[in-house]
Amino acid sequence: MVFSTGAPRPYGVNMNDTNKTLVRQPMQIGVDSFAARSSAAGVEGEAGASESMRHLVQRIELADQAGLDVFGVGEHHRKEFLDSAPVVILAAGAARTQRIRLASAVTVLSAADPVRVFQNFATLDLLSQGRAEMVVGRGSFTESFPLFGLKFEDYDTLFTEKLDLLLKLRDNEFITWSGEHRPALTGQGVYPRPLQNSLPIWLGVGGTPESFARAGMLGLPLMVAIIGGETRRFRPLVDLYREYGRRAGHAPERLTVGVHALGYIAETTEKAVEDFFPGYARSFTRIGKERGWPPVTRAHFDAVRGTHGAAMVGSPEEVAGKILRHSEALGGISRLTFQMDVAELPQAKLLSSIELLGAKVAPLVRAQTGKAS
Repeated sequence: MVFSTGAPRPYGVNMNDTNKTLVRQPMQIGVDSFAARSSAAGVEGEAGASESMRHLVQRIELADQAGLDVFGVGEHHRKEFLDSAPVVILAAGAARTQRIRLASAVTVLSAADPVRVFQNFATLDLLSQGRAEMVVGRGSFTESFPLFGLKFEDYDTLFTEKLDLLLKLRDNEFITWSGEHRPALTGQGVYPRPLQNSLPIWLGVGGTPESFARAGMLGLPLMVAIIGGETRRFRPLVDLYREYGRRAGHAPERLTVGVHALGYIAETTEKAVEDFFPGYARSFTRIGKERGWPPVTRAHFDAVRGTHGAAMVGSPEEVAGKILRHSEALGGISRLTFQMDVAELPQAKLLSSIELLGAKVAPLVRAQTGKAS
């Protein structure tokens, strides 16, 4: 059995051991979920929450059967999402899948104990026979800070310190470490150890240059959340990541880039837009009230779904072409994950979209990104 070295196989920079020529690796395609609470089947309250959770595990199982590469589950501490304990959900998915990789999207490391985070994902890795991954970040909501007795003004120092500890936990069985926000470790062993050597840890980022530079200096694979605007506007930040990685002495194959984006596939573009837009508008208008954004309009949606816009909503052929344009705009990406359940879609439509993603979109993308240089 071959175990991961801690980063995904990169797009465009893998050396073939036989002839030492540059060979492109097919892009990885997957799905992310925030475990949105749904009452589409007419079931309210906690019974509806239970039904939503059962549906999510079904989607993970189908993604595996459809040949997708990865399924990620986010972490939130809000009533409308059911992913406050994502590793539990991923473990349920591990029991019903064979090959798909199981990741967080993201683990809110600032508000977590890195020892428990590592133990949880190491356990998931054992259960899944080496398919666990972490995408760690600072999260886009703030509820976790008061919930766990933390100060929001410590936002950055908490993340920096905890990421340092998490990486040391990954690389060392016995830990001697001290910091400001957690009691010191004085040589204790941390168990269990994962099956993979080493457990993949991505850095999930939004739009701050400091986060991109940090990932590059550490040589961590980068997962960029692009849920609005134009994807190509992130190119300077991705270039910054690669430049800081180069300066830190990391090989190019370590500096891999993934994208988390909103997306949905139907047999035709017209059908995809008809299905996706109403729930998308409701969800983002609701979030916008908290953040001072204007209500979502159809013109806004058409712009974010347009040629250079971040959202990938359309027919299989249109979405596959857009994925390739995203990759070109960012100088090559190794993974793209679709966030579908933000649009309050019923289970049947989500399952159909996953089937189309695996049967039609992924083969088109892999055929192009797997070509030899």
